[in-house]
Amino acid sequence: MTLSSWLFVIPLAPLVAAVLNYILGRWYIKNHSHWLSLIGVGISFIISIPIFVHIATGGAPLHQHIYTWMPAGDFQVPVGFYVDQLTALMLLIVAGIGFVVFFYSIGYMHGDPGYYRFFAFLALFVFSMLMLIMADNYLLMFFGWEGVGVSSYLLIGFWFRRTSAAVAAKKAFIVNRVGDLGFTLGIMFIFYHLHSLQFSTVFAKIGTLHGGTITIIALLLFAGAVGKSAQLPLFVWLPDAMEGPTPVSALMHAATMVTAGVFLVARSFPIFRLSSSAMLVVAIVGICTAFVAATIALMQFDIKKVIAYSTVSQLGYMMFSLGVGAWSAGIFHLMTHAFFKGLLFLGAGSVIHSMHNEQDMRRMGGLKKYMPITYWTFLIAAAANAGIIPLAGFWSKDDTIVGAWVHGQPVISVVALIAAFFTSLYMFRVIFLTFHGEEHFDHNEVHPHESPWTMTAPMIVLAIGSAIAGFAAGFPPEYGAIDKFLDPVFTVPGETVAHASTATLIIFAIISTIIAFGGVLVTYLAYIKKTISPVALAARYKPFYELAFSKWYFDEIYEKAVVHPAWVFSHWLWHVVDQGIIDGTVNGVAWVVEFTAERWRRVQTGLVSNYAFAIALGAVVIVGLYLLIGSNLIR
Repeated sequence: MTLSSWLFVIPLAPLVAAVLNYILGRWYIKNHSHWLSLIGVGISFIISIPIFVHIATGGAPLHQHIYTWMPAGDFQVPVGFYVDQLTALMLLIVAGIGFVVFFYSIGYMHGDPGYYRFFAFLALFVFSMLMLIMADNYLLMFFGWEGVGVSSYLLIGFWFRRTSAAVAAKKAFIVNRVGDLGFTLGIMFIFYHLHSLQFSTVFAKIGTLHGGTITIIALLLFAGAVGKSAQLPLFVWLPDAMEGPTPVSALMHAATMVTAGVFLVARSFPIFRLSSSAMLVVAIVGICTAFVAATIALMQFDIKKVIAYSTVSQLGYMMFSLGVGAWSAGIFHLMTHAFFKGLLFLGAGSVIHSMHNEQDMRRMGGLKKYMPITYWTFLIAAAANAGIIPLAGFWSKDDTIVGAWVHGQPVISVVALIAAFFTSLYMFRVIFLTFHGEEHFDHNEVHPHESPWTMTAPMIVLAIGSAIAGFAAGFPPEYGAIDKFLDPVFTVPGETVAHASTATLIIFAIISTIIAFGGVLVTYLAYIKKTISPVALAARYKPFYELAFSKWYFDEIYEKAVVHPAWVFSHWLWHVVDQGIIDGTVNGVAWVVEFTAERWRRVQTGLVSNYAFAIALGAVVIVGLYLLIGSNLIR
């Protein structure tokens, strides 16, 4: 059998695990549910390895047709899988990180009454993401896209008895529907103009369309990416999604859900490259997201929300990189981000697990001595996220910043460097508040301890990836292995690709290193040495502090501009249309029937004399009418 004939097994394995766990888990499998999910995602990962090797060694992209999903005249939608360089890399990220998170979940979710349900939903999440990245057409991709949305809804609201979890799940689902509407319209536009949804056909014909049409299609597709990848202004759902179990956050932020939007834009490279306007929109939205989210993260005290806003910011880096034309750099950052962001959430989960579900960093402190493995692995992830050389985040983040510079967007590069400084600030603020300084918890109630090996082992694996993944791309990354590997996806024959000079690379490496260590120094002085007062700074720059602390008032704006008007309108519909017109009509008909029946009921007296009189009167009336009408007819 050829490699292409095994493609269907990659998404099928976790799907089977999800179905079996959900059907049999409650009564039969119970606390052993993790085995099915581990085996399912493990099979996906194992099969992905030879496929990646085949593609990496110069093999042709793989394609497998399963069956025709929707045959309707000229409208043919197959279920088919396509694996090129981009998909092969994503397969390793989704299945590999997924397997590590599944293993970690064994310890984290131990004893939870919904244990089987958790692993069923988690496997469904991975299945949906695999369908999304392997699809060979837009409609099948949309199937996986919506599957990811449903899975995230189920997992964010996993502890559904908590009102906050249920509300967060609904918020995520509704906000994503806004972006998904754009994606849906984009798919319709593509089919209307090109009469196909197959990637191969669409990409071959897209150049025949008018420039304005291409821009509309690109922006509609990007609207879907804005929702899934939590870009401005639809990023508000992602921090609230922390209501789900921490392993869900790790999987969602590192390998599934939020990377879907980045993948969609990257997969649609042939469309976006033909519209400079759409590319500019992607770049502007991306850099604004990176900056805004970084400032918000700096003001959070919930350890998971700091990391969540960090994800939003890093997704902004990926997006502006794609928008300026540094396609490989954006995907490179997606790859390294999967390691250190997954590790950050697993580390946060380890801390929360040890602190009896406490998430406020102001009630932590001094945990380094109690949790050494968690501390050192978390430190590696934080440093990688901050862009500390030589960890993975340094190479990929620097790659995105240099990419913006060489593609003629110096303003974006400068703003990205400022956001990088904030990244260093908020990441080491987490380190110092959580693991260093005084202990701010009650030893009578909380007994910090290191997590079990089922949780620490995955953290060590991701720590190794966070440390060396940057080197795996080659040096410098602009000319390295990752760039060469993705070249067939993101280059067009005959087009010149911009590359930075060696001098530019060195200069930006020095600048970004100074900025990263500068952020560490400032945070150290503020939270360890206490020679800088965060309270005094907040008072001095009060408007900026309040803006960031209030999350730029996005939730308040949505509440006043969208939620409240929608509530008022729906209340009006209920009062006027539902109660007044619909219920009024139904109740009015009933009243008329009741009113007339009440009057006619009095005719039934039960007296024979009355009935005889009525019959006689009726006969007289009939005869009179007959005589009157008959005489008129004779005349």
